[in-house]
Amino acid sequence: MRAVFGILSLLVVVAIVGMLAKKQLSSAVAPLPVVPGAPVGAAAPAATPQQQVQQFEQAVQGAMQQARPMPDEK
Repeated sequence: MRAVFGILSLLVVVAIVGMLAKKQLSSAVAPLPVVPGAPVGAAAPAATPQQQVQQFEQAVQGAMQQARPMPDEK
């Protein structure tokens, strides 16, 4: 009897978590707000996701190649 209640409560918790996850994921794809007077394509990203990743990697590599400033000796 105790095991049945345990399993049922576990199923209820899994169902609640599943519903919350579904609700959270569906609200993650919210439409972008429309700005009056702005061009229609202004909200679109300038590059494909692959190009954005490459740009990020290049920026990180550039930052890694810069020399750190040496502290002034007193």
